[in-house]
Amino acid sequence: MPFTVPRKSAIGAEGLAAPSAVGTRKQYTMISAPILQELTTQDTRPEDAELAILESIYSSQKLERSPTQRDLAEVSGLSLGMTNALLKRFAEKGWVLLKRLNARNIQYALTPEGVNEIAHRSYRYFRRTARNASVYRDLLEAFVLKAKRDGITRVVLAGPSDLDFILEYACERHGLIFVKGSDAARAAKLGDDGLTIVLESEASGAGIPGAVPLARVLVDE
Repeated sequence: MPFTVPRKSAIGAEGLAAPSAVGTRKQYTMISAPILQELTTQDTRPEDAELAILESIYSSQKLERSPTQRDLAEVSGLSLGMTNALLKRFAEKGWVLLKRLNARNIQYALTPEGVNEIAHRSYRYFRRTARNASVYRDLLEAFVLKAKRDGITRVVLAGPSDLDFILEYACERHGLIFVKGSDAARAAKLGDDGLTIVLESEASGAGIPGAVPLARVLVDE
């Protein structure tokens, strides 16, 4: 189940008390209001961040090296405070065991229930990713077909993108030349012939004049 937090209106100035599973007795630790505020506005999908943390703990067990909270925060893209709150919740769920090694270090270990949770979440993630790929394929193919009708013979992708293989397939299927991974200068030069359309990925960030942002193509309007 995805991590849920109270609505903004339910967050007081002092924060919220959350159970801690460190040790044999349950204790309650204050989750500060700024952390709760961040949880309600975080761009990262909560279930993706949770899966990243669980998988990182699982992988570290094979290497016999327990990750630090900072390691888990970097892997998940969350702040240290949010990561700490999630780890305590995982412990309450019985997915993760927390063992205090000393005053500063805590060892994390995945339980069998935690391994099962990874399997369930990975399956859901795969299904969602597959659905997204299908949507992107249809949008990119529609874009390529319109470009062909407009007399375009070549599509240039400026900057890296995880969707380049889908765009390449659409171009090949409809008889257009596809050039991927071009830098900004080369892409701009290729786009000057009147028969080429330049798509710029978000990772490019160059702001190529006349280029079509890939993100705009992926918006089904």
